[in-house]
Formats: sequence, structure tokens, C-alpha cells
Amino acid sequence: MQKKTSRMKEPTYIPPFTVSTEAINLVAEISAQVERYAIRLEQEDGLRLRKANRIKTIHSSLAIEGNTLSEDEVRDIIDGKDVVAPIRQIQEVKNAIKTYELYPKLDAFNEKDLLKAHGVMMQALVDDAGRYRRGGVGVFGNQGLIHLAPPADRVPMLMHDLFGWLKKSKDHLLIRSCVFHYEFEFIHPFIDGNGRMGRLWQSLILGKLHPLFEHLPVENMVFNNQQQYYDAINASTNAAQSGPFIDFMLGEIYETLKSHQGEPLFNVDETFNEKYGKEFGVKFGVKFGVNEKKLLLLLDANPSLSAGEIAVQTGLSKRGIEKQIKKFRDLGVITRKGSDKSGLWLINGKG
Repeated sequence: MQKKTSRMKEPTYIPPFTVSTEAINLVAEISAQVERYAIRLEQEDGLRLRKANRIKTIHSSLAIEGNTLSEDEVRDIIDGKDVVAPIRQIQEVKNAIKTYELYPKLDAFNEKDLLKAHGVMMQALVDDAGRYRRGGVGVFGNQGLIHLAPPADRVPMLMHDLFGWLKKSKDHLLIRSCVFHYEFEFIHPFIDGNGRMGRLWQSLILGKLHPLFEHLPVENMVFNNQQQYYDAINASTNAAQSGPFIDFMLGEIYETLKSHQGEPLFNVDETFNEKYGKEFGVKFGVKFGVNEKKLLLLLDANPSLSAGEIAVQTGLSKRGIEKQIKKFRDLGVITRKGSDKSGLWLINGKG
């Protein structure tokens, strides 16, 4: 009797994409940053960091889809507190919490797990939760129809082929995660929830590379760069291959990892008072609020942070951060040593 041997076959379907020199360099740089962030998660406040990032993830992913609840309100729902808000928006948060709790049990390479996750994510929100759409869908913007998704009867085959490629491809997982994300959004397999599911599934695929990606708020970086995110999708669609989207997402993953290396998690008021004293603001004729204190502590902990990196860490807008930094400079609270590109922030009046 002849013994059969199993061998991993090349995928029969290969999504169109090109890997640029920039992407190759980013893969190497991300790999180096991953280990540093893993060490960061092992520090004393690592558990709080994980919880904070989970809150940012859920808030950001839903905010992209139009949910207006604040990060604090999402935190309150997670903590079991009552929140006064539209029932649907509260349901979206509760569903997302349950879905992300499933993260360790979901297999990124298993199509059935995708349907299971969608069933939880969209429970009581759509009739077809956990099932592929049975009708046509399109993506609409300010100018009208942006993308008409493939016909519903092709979705099962397209998703089967995409998962087959994901599982068998020998491309780096960073590349595969980006290609899958773009192809998923192109297919738009569900009647609703495609955006939040696409972002979740990229995080799951990245989790195959390193478990820390469960605790890295990838959704938050997309939230802070929504227009660039949609521009990258459109650029890939126009190019008929996902290369532009790969470049964008890898760049965002790298910047997110880099900016989170020294992220402090603490009671802001207590830490600020211990570090600078309760009367620190008197020196400059100003009273600092929580966000202002957080900004100063971030700059002190990592004086090379850019406004964009601070925005990622705090969940505030880049424009708001730039405005606050200008205010601090005008008051003399901070000064810049060196160039705008490679210089460092100095906090004045300490000690």
C-alpha cells in the first residue's frame, strides 16, 4: 500500500499585488520594533496598557463607522456602567467587546471563524449576522458611488479563494495581512460591518506573527488617518493591485509600534504633581488640564515624539496636539532643541 505524503501546495488563486522597496524596508523595521514593544508590554503597567489599548481599539473601529460614543463612554460600558446614548451605538460597543474577547480563540486562517466573529460583532444589528450577503452593496462617499462590490453569488467563492491564498501563501505575514485587508474590503462580503471586520482580521493575521498585535491599537491608527486610509484603498483599486495599500498600512503599523515604545500609563494628576509639583502652572500663569498634563508627561518621557505620534497615543486629533504645543511654546513651558525633524522637546521650569 503506497503511503501518501501531504505537501503544502502553492495557492491556486493569488491576489494581484506588488511589494515595493519601501514595503520591504518597512517589514524589516517593523520586525525590530515588535520585540521592543513586546518588552514594553511586560513592564509593571502592562496590564493597564493592554486594557487601554483595547478601549482605543473598540472606540476607534466603531468611530470610523459613525459611532459617536466617546472613549470614556466605551470604557464605562466595558466596566459595566450605565451610559445614556442611542441603543444601537451601545449595542455596537457591547458586540465589539464580546468579539474582541474571542480574539485568542479565533483562527485567522479559518473562514468559519470569520463568520462566527461577524455573527457576534453584528448581533441584533443586521438580519444576516454571521452570513455572507445575499444582495448587492456599494461604498458611497460625498461624490456618490465609490466602489461597487462583486455580485453576491460570487462572494462565497471569492472568500474561499482568499482564505486559501492566505493559508498557503509563502509571503511574509505582514504583507499577507495587508493584502487580505484590502481584498476583503474590495469583496465587501457582508451586508454591514465590513470595515470593522476587515480591521479585526488584519489584527488577527498579525497575531500569527506575534501575540502582541492583540494589544496594539491598529484600529486607532486608522481612525487618526481615515482619509489617507480611504485614499490608499482607492489608489489600490485604481492600480488594480493592493501595493499602495500595503505601503500605507505597513507605514502606519511601524509608526504605531514606534510611538508606543515609551507610552506611560498612570494616574495623570498624581504623576504630574509628583514630577512637577502642584504649583507648576503658576510659573507660566496657566492652569493645566488633564490632556495638557498628559501631553507634557508624554513629551518628558519621550522628547522625540511628533504631533502625529502623540495623537496616536492620546486619541486626540493631530491638529489639536499641534495647537497645544504652540500654546506651550508661546507660554515658554516647552522649547525645541534642534531641528523640527530630528530635535527634542525640553520642559522648562522643572525642579
